[in-house]
Amino acid sequence: MYKHLFFDLDHTIWDFDRNAEETLHELYHTYNLKKLGLHSPDIFIEVYTRNNHQLWADYHVGKISKDVLRATRFSKTFTELGISPGLIPAKFEDDYVLLCPRKTNLFPHAHETLLYLHEKYTLHIISNGFKESTELKIGNTGLAKYFRTVFISEIIGVNKPDKAIFEHVFKATKAKVAESLMIGDSIEADIRGAQAFGMKAIYFNPDNKERPADVPHQIGCLSELVKLL
Repeated sequence: MYKHLFFDLDHTIWDFDRNAEETLHELYHTYNLKKLGLHSPDIFIEVYTRNNHQLWADYHVGKISKDVLRATRFSKTFTELGISPGLIPAKFEDDYVLLCPRKTNLFPHAHETLLYLHEKYTLHIISNGFKESTELKIGNTGLAKYFRTVFISEIIGVNKPDKAIFEHVFKATKAKVAESLMIGDSIEADIRGAQAFGMKAIYFNPDNKERPADVPHQIGCLSELVKLL
């Protein structure tokens, strides 16, 4: 039925939260945040993760820009944890952006699943990530060999779920919508974005979050795609 499979990258193949957690543990010690009164890296990571997820959700739908996202996520986190603006490390965001995309943690069974699918289908990535970090993530993890094309919203100029990015993708790949499938973790950006364009979609839901009624198909592990496709 399908000839083209379109994957999201962050939170679907590249384990964003795990890589961010590793990076923030390192930066917690590099910047000696305990001296600022932050006695647990885990609490810092928990607050950051909540803030970052909300800011990315706003970025997906065009409520905020890349610059606002990057300027806000750590300042908001430090402030919520009681750190005054003058004590927030000025280079924290820069060091995070330098380190995190170089992390190589993928979701379980990513390589073997993509190797299997690559032999049967034409694979593509559609990412709402930023150009420099997306290219680092793909290059450092050995993912490039599986994908014919990689579409990055920052380059295209529009984010999922906007239909314009799907129009761009289908024009570039010459794929047919009826022969294409989207796999991603974001209900709004990946699943509903694809559905609104007429595509079938599979919700990647490793944390077993509640699935909306209008989302018919989900998987909890990438390896399930081997049985489904």
